[in-house]
Amino acid sequence: MNDTTSAPEPRTNHNGFPPDAFSRLDESPDSLFYARDRFVSHLDSLALSTVRRIIGRLVVEDSPTILDLMAGWDSHLPETMHPSRTVGLGLNPNELAANQRLTEWVLHDLNMDPSLPFPSDTFDVVLNTVSVDYLVKPREVFAEVNRVLKPRGLFLVIFSNRMFPEKATRIWKNSTEEERLRLVLDFFRTTPGFLEPRHFESSGKPRPSDDKYAHLGIPSDPVFAVYAEKEGSSSGRRERPAPEQLEEEPPAACATPAERVAGEWRTCPHCGSGLKKWRFPVSPFSNWDIEFVYICFNDSCPYLLRGWAVMRAQGNSGTSYRYAYEPVRKTPLVLPIHTLHDLKNGIVEES
Repeated sequence: MNDTTSAPEPRTNHNGFPPDAFSRLDESPDSLFYARDRFVSHLDSLALSTVRRIIGRLVVEDSPTILDLMAGWDSHLPETMHPSRTVGLGLNPNELAANQRLTEWVLHDLNMDPSLPFPSDTFDVVLNTVSVDYLVKPREVFAEVNRVLKPRGLFLVIFSNRMFPEKATRIWKNSTEEERLRLVLDFFRTTPGFLEPRHFESSGKPRPSDDKYAHLGIPSDPVFAVYAEKEGSSSGRRERPAPEQLEEEPPAACATPAERVAGEWRTCPHCGSGLKKWRFPVSPFSNWDIEFVYICFNDSCPYLLRGWAVMRAQGNSGTSYRYAYEPVRKTPLVLPIHTLHDLKNGIVEES
């Protein structure tokens, strides 16, 4: 007797992802969605300056040929960079025409056709800024990028946490920031022809005061950069910086002078800022037996900035901590926060 039982649905596709991993809420052609002009910034001004700094330091060629994938009206190239050729590949002709850094542009839908309309070994650099979350065939696109890069050319992928939810892929929307980073690293590592990828993160910095979300006390938009070179001879090309070399200068310490409290210097050991006296809130649920501590309220303190990433890696996304000092027991403390506004209403002005 013939077995007519249907085969079970596969749990993964041939790439190891669930079959619907790269599906989207809006499956209509991207050319329709992006036909509407969107002359907006997809990152706040501090994050945008971080993106330009990263690009400026990683592109070591004097007059590079650059391909900007999924480009719009802003190429994010720093003003100090002078490419010999900058090609924008995107979907909105008005935005591409307004991009003053492009020497030429091409209308092309990578989700319809992931092949790139360029000869092999054409570009020194390929950039993809805040758009990797929309790719439905990322591995095919990464393979094509490898093909059009010159030997030891750079592919730089930069992303944040903003997106058009109807066009972002399911796997991207359902992933944490840590998982998204691993996902992009996987795209590189499973594409033949790339050297081992590196990654850099900038997160937790204070949001610009003129930003429309500044009143919420949430940090500036995070910036994640993943990059790798194509295999081959460097041919005298300068070495690209390591991730730790992409950091900006350490935040300047506050001008508040150091004061002594219970025989200890009242300064933050991480940034040198003066600590401020803070009163513990009165609560029947608190078991603290002290009334005051001293806290670093410098929103650019490296301890605070690192905390967002550390807590996210532990599964506590949206949380960081401030350095504090308890003068009675003469011991440091860690006080968690969810926004930069947290704890500040407990500051006590000292005479």
